Formats: sequence, structure tokens, C-alpha cells
Amino acid sequence: MPRIGVLLINLGTPDAPDAGAVRRYLAEFLSDRRVVEIPQWLWQPILRGPILLTRPRKSAHAYAQVWTKDGSPLAFHTRDAAHALQGRFGPDVTVDWAMRYGNPSIATRLAALTEAGCERILLAPLYPQYCAATTATAVDCAAAALAKMRAQPALRTLPPYFNDPAYIEALKTSAQRQLDALDFEPDLLIASFHGMPERTRALGDPYHAQSLETARLLEQALGREIQVTFQSRFGRAKWLGPATDEVLKDLPRQGVRKVAVLTPGFSADCLETLEEIGIRGRDDFLASGGRKFAHLACLNASPEAIKLYENLIGRELAGWVV
Repeated sequence: MPRIGVLLINLGTPDAPDAGAVRRYLAEFLSDRRVVEIPQWLWQPILRGPILLTRPRKSAHAYAQVWTKDGSPLAFHTRDAAHALQGRFGPDVTVDWAMRYGNPSIATRLAALTEAGCERILLAPLYPQYCAATTATAVDCAAAALAKMRAQPALRTLPPYFNDPAYIEALKTSAQRQLDALDFEPDLLIASFHGMPERTRALGDPYHAQSLETARLLEQALGREIQVTFQSRFGRAKWLGPATDEVLKDLPRQGVRKVAVLTPGFSADCLETLEEIGIRGRDDFLASGGRKFAHLACLNASPEAIKLYENLIGRELAGWVV
């Protein structure tokens, strides 16, 4: 049997928490037409001008607050998940990992897998909810890499798993374990998803509906109310709401003093979860009169995550792995 490759894919990260590395990362990320759907003739002068001249230094400071001795949290959690999955699908399956933006790139890891003899490759974007700006652009990038190959491997793609029972069970187990470890009982549990421009929803992107369904199913599984919010607004366009930061600032006025926030749209902790929610979100809530705040970790490379990915990937390898 030919070798089989599995490529875990996450969004991306700069190589270091400094302005130069962040500038290179943002230039690649924000030049993706799936991410910023503005005509390039209009967008590129804005990007190359005020954004890349001012934003990298500010973002580098934010990255520095979450950077670890192992590097970027998003990178090492994705790497650790790939390493934990190695060997779980038999000796002929190689599990690797890549970032859509930054390093290691999708193109280099696809090349490495094919050079290692993998004639069949499963792309596994670790985005539970489908969005053109995340799932689709990862597949686009893989297709662009294959377009340069003379001998292409056969491909499969892991579908969205926003309502998969195994995913909901992993979220439930992880969240309940962390809630049980708190020294307080939250008045409210918030599920904060990454935001998208409202326009993407109008154009038919299913991300919003899939996020709400994930929260509904998790609410049922935990047996407690969950409020859905959306974070990480950028630019002047109308984004999906309600906005996480605005909700956190307003909750104490409504009498909600103790809050726990989970981020089920992210497979691994990153800048948006650790800094935006864990630091700025906490500060906003407490400064507005809140008393207790907890950010619940993502699945990362936890036992719940590995069990989930083993289930999802094993299912997609059916017929390739006997």
C-alpha cells in the first residue's frame, strides 16, 4: 500500500513576537482575497500604508504577552496534536502540520509528504465551523501548491465538524473539567466565536449559523445557558454581533459579576483567545465592575482533542486505511 499523509492545518502565526515578523505575517494574511474582500487596487495602498506602518508594533506587543519558551501557542499546540496522533492510524500514515500563513507553510509540508512517498493526503483544516476566510483559503492554498506539481497526490479534505457528536462531547468534557476547577460559580457562560463581516453572511457563508448550532448543542450537553458573542472586529464594516468586548463591558451593569468565557471556534489557543479574551477581555470586565473572570482553554492538544481528531480523521481515512 502507498503511504498516506494527514496534514493538520491552522491559521498561522508570525515567526517571532517582533514588529518585523508581525509585518511579514500581516502582509501575507491581509493580502488574501478570501480574508479581505475589497478590490486589491483599493485595499493594497491602505494595507501597505497606514496598516503595515502602524499595526505591527502594536500587534507585536500583544504577541509578546502570550509567547512562550516553546514559541507561538497556536504553533506548538498544533504541532503537539500532530505528534500525539502519529502512529494512531497505522505505520503507513504520516501526520504532519502546517500554517495557512507563516511557517511551516502548507506548500512546504505538502512537498515533504509527497517526497516521503505519500500518494494520498488528507487535508485537515482544524476549523470546526466552515468559513471561506479560514477553511476555503486553506484548501485554495493547497490547490495552488499542487498546481505546481507534475505528479500530484490524491486529496481528501476534512469537512466542518461543528455539530459532530464527537466534537460536542470533547467541548463538553473540556469545559466541564475547567469549570469544576474554578473557585467560583459563573453567573454566565459565554461562547465567543471569531467575528466575520456581516456581508459574508449575506453572501451565503454558513459560519454564523454553524457557530450558533455549536453553541446550542453545547448548551444542551452542559445543561446550562450559553450566550454567543463574536470577537476580533477589524475595519469599519458591520460585523457579526453581539461584540464580545461590548458584552463584557455591559454585563456588570446587568448584575452579572462572575463570567467564564470559552472559545469553541478556535481549535487551539492563540492571540485571539489568550490576549484578546484572557487579558483584554478580563480587564474590560473587571474594570466595568465584574468580580470573577475565567477564560477556558481551547481543546489544544488535550486528551479530548486527540480523541476527537482520531475519531474525525479515522473516519475520513476509511477506504485508504484497511
